[in-house]
Amino acid sequence: MRRVRALRWQDLASRGATLVILAVAAFAIAAPFLWIFRGAFSPSDGELTRLPPSLPEAPILDNFGKVFDQVPFGKFVLNSLIVAGAVTLAQLFTCSTAAYAFARLRFRGRDTAFAVVLASMMIPVQVTIVPLFLVMSRLGLTNTLWALILPPIFSAFGIFFLRQHLMSIPRELDEAATIDGAGHGTIYLRILLPLTAPALATLAILCFTYWWNDLLLPLVMINDTQTQTLPAGLVLLAGRFSTGSLTTIAAGITMAVVPVLVVFVALQRYIVQSIAASGMKL
Repeated sequence: MRRVRALRWQDLASRGATLVILAVAAFAIAAPFLWIFRGAFSPSDGELTRLPPSLPEAPILDNFGKVFDQVPFGKFVLNSLIVAGAVTLAQLFTCSTAAYAFARLRFRGRDTAFAVVLASMMIPVQVTIVPLFLVMSRLGLTNTLWALILPPIFSAFGIFFLRQHLMSIPRELDEAATIDGAGHGTIYLRILLPLTAPALATLAILCFTYWWNDLLLPLVMINDTQTQTLPAGLVLLAGRFSTGSLTTIAAGITMAVVPVLVVFVALQRYIVQSIAASGMKL
């Protein structure tokens, strides 16, 4: 009896320690966002640097209006939606078709080609940014949204991620469909794609979030204010020497973060489903 009680106390202590660690980690991650949200409603920059931090004494909404007065914020949002949305749709198509080929088809050089795809994940984006700029410049696409959409339409990570998910689906489904006269197109569209919906949704969330927040490519490819995306627009809002109002910058960041945060919270269950499905041993 004493041993059972000791095991129960150990279990409770272990769970309590886990909850404490998770709570501390969650607070550490959320603290910067809470600081930014507080600054968006603060009447002056001084409240942001006040210690200990506290809620604004008189919350205001004027900072959000100042954002639209200083920069074409709506244009930035539209450009980011176009770029992130187009890249996401393109990657869902290219990555799913390539993943189907690597997971289901047998052809000479398949493993070598997949190894090359994996190896490309090890190349830092900073190494390829200059060649990409030269290519876009020769094509006359700099200062256009095409310069931000075309380079990332293929994703090595997306191909790897979807291939691993497809490998967890039994091949008996393909064989049964083949016996019924289905070709590769039918198997891909009508059988495997519905089964990979959680993985596709996860890839869509990750892709959209990444390219919504990307700053490097717009800074290199675009120098026209009206064509800039939201992250680069926030840099303009901060000013050349970071002389912009902190509360105005916080308001801009708040408006930039909230849409992605809402989408992530609403669709996060697909990430859990895809991870669970990919880990199945069939």
